[in-house]
Amino acid sequence: MTARFLALHETPADPETFDRHYRQIHIPLLRHLPGLRRYTVSRDVAALPGTLCYLITELDWDTMDELRAAFASPEGRATAADAARLQELAPVRRMIFTVEEA
Repeated sequence: MTARFLALHETPADPETFDRHYRQIHIPLLRHLPGLRRYTVSRDVAALPGTLCYLITELDWDTMDELRAAFASPEGRATAADAARLQELAPVRRMIFTVEEA
């Protein structure tokens, strides 16, 4: 089983500024989250009617306890603070859940 953090970013008013910040600041912060096993960033999302999604980020840990500990760490708090800056550039919906691999 995998514990996953998912962030769905809506289309920013200024995509160039958002992308630059995401690439240069946010991704380096994500890479330092303790216990992070894998992360993916998806672009060119084919939106279904009623959805507005510009970018999807998925972060995986082995357990939900490790995910929670990562965000409670200094690195996690720094990442959360930067996520607040990204929220100013584009609305985001976040969720955590477990994934059962089939």
